[in-house]
Amino acid sequence: WARTLAATVRMDKIITEHAAIMDKYDPRKRVALLVDEWGTWYDVEPGTNPGFLYQQNSLRDAIVASLNFDIFARHTDRLRGANIAQMVNVLQSLLLTEGDKMVKTPTYWVFDMYKDYQDATVLTVDVDSRSYSKNGSTLKAISASAVRDAAGVVHMGLTNVDPNRAETVRVKLDGLNVTRVSGRILTATAMDAHNTFGAPDTVRPAPFAGARISDGTLSVSLPPKSIVMLDLR
Repeated sequence: WARTLAATVRMDKIITEHAAIMDKYDPRKRVALLVDEWGTWYDVEPGTNPGFLYQQNSLRDAIVASLNFDIFARHTDRLRGANIAQMVNVLQSLLLTEGDKMVKTPTYWVFDMYKDYQDATVLTVDVDSRSYSKNGSTLKAISASAVRDAAGVVHMGLTNVDPNRAETVRVKLDGLNVTRVSGRILTATAMDAHNTFGAPDTVRPAPFAGARISDGTLSVSLPPKSIVMLDLR
């Protein structure tokens, strides 16, 4: 868990360093930077063709996706596209199929939760977070990003990577005239929770009621190992 997530946030350093080189030769940012491909790669599922790279993905991989989306949002001045490696039945897929059966993975649901980021305006979010560490792997416990869509609704993604400890996040909403908040949460009781053909809804979003706005400050109670997408109006 910790090793995979710590490796995931290296994407920020990779993009930053590539963008710095591009800025030297293309300060007007006429040339786009694209991330192709991103996502996890594990051992294949037992009993499957090793060349097809069929593998299940879990809540851990949903958090991998949300961390990447937050990173990509921070770099939209240069980054114009990013492609998850595979879509169906290979690596960190959104969908798994078997004959006429299909299941949506935890990663699928993160794409669904972040879909309002498309064609929206990225807002600056500064995160002051404690660290989460395990067996020598360390990263910030809280990740965040936010956008404003064409209708003026602010969408804010918050991820708590710590599998054991809840966190209260407070956000000062500078420059935002919002009074109402609603949201969805993706989490599960187990770190390795995943969806199967027999249990397709083990990991899926649920309504979230742990956010409040008072005097221009948003307060959010994030459970352990959770992804929350808030809509602020």
